[in-house]
Amino acid sequence: MSPSKDEESAESPSEVEEMEMDGETVSSTDLSEILKEGTKESHDRAENTQFVKEFLKGKIRRELFELSTVALYFTYSALEEEMDKNAEHPGFAPLYFPLELHRKDALAQDLEYFYGADWQDQIKCSEATARYVERIHHIGEYEPELLAAHAYTRYMGDLSGGQVLKKVAQRALRLPSTGEGLQFYTFDNISNPARFKQLYRSRLNTLETSREIRERIVEEANRAFCFNMEVFEELDKFGKTLGEVVQAPGVPLHDGKGDARKCPFYAEKGNGEMGCPLHSVVAVVQSCPFQLVLAALLALTAGWYLL
Repeated sequence: MSPSKDEESAESPSEVEEMEMDGETVSSTDLSEILKEGTKESHDRAENTQFVKEFLKGKIRRELFELSTVALYFTYSALEEEMDKNAEHPGFAPLYFPLELHRKDALAQDLEYFYGADWQDQIKCSEATARYVERIHHIGEYEPELLAAHAYTRYMGDLSGGQVLKKVAQRALRLPSTGEGLQFYTFDNISNPARFKQLYRSRLNTLETSREIRERIVEEANRAFCFNMEVFEELDKFGKTLGEVVQAPGVPLHDGKGDARKCPFYAEKGNGEMGCPLHSVVAVVQSCPFQLVLAALLALTAGWYLL
């Protein structure tokens, strides 16, 4: 089957879209800007939930990571089911990128890695996740123009702060470097996340929406943040029954404060460079091989000076 018009343009952006991505002009009336400003408070609250802060510090139990993957599977299954149903809806169609963004199949691979071949018989939708899923199905049926809020909140965050979470999880849980258990964070059909996010925002800004609809989209995006926070709180509550987490050796990638790009919901403009140079330097300095080399250099320097 030949790709849709949207898929073709996503793989090979038109000249106009190339101009939008290379020299993006931002207006306060753009829906992407309205969403950013209208969800700042919710973004900060989500970033500062205990679950997210501990995750970013590398203090994440395998059990909780597996349960969070289960929650994501049910969430994305619902979201992508409704997006498929409304792929031609004028209030959502420009944001339909199944080849590039859909996560359900990737999450199924991760769950098979964690739970085995019979993973579907082992997982269960939690209460907080069920409320999230119910809301997604409701708007998909009755208010499909609001799907933009959920898609924007989730996918743009996955392409930004989600990449930091991938590194933290891989290190803290000692997951294979070949990517098993982390397929959710791997977007094989997006070669340049920063440029794709610009394209996605430009498509978001082209949605033909009234002022009332825009306000409802912002309201729904804030609601999406709330649903995610409820899932985090549910996971955190369960985590407290497991006892203290022993952090993996090494320097955490992030201290859970400050730079919003380390948040899994970060959806700002960026160059795709998500690592922190300072943490990278500190990590190198504290590594055993580096300390041995440094000691040797200091010894040589001292010997030269005494001569």
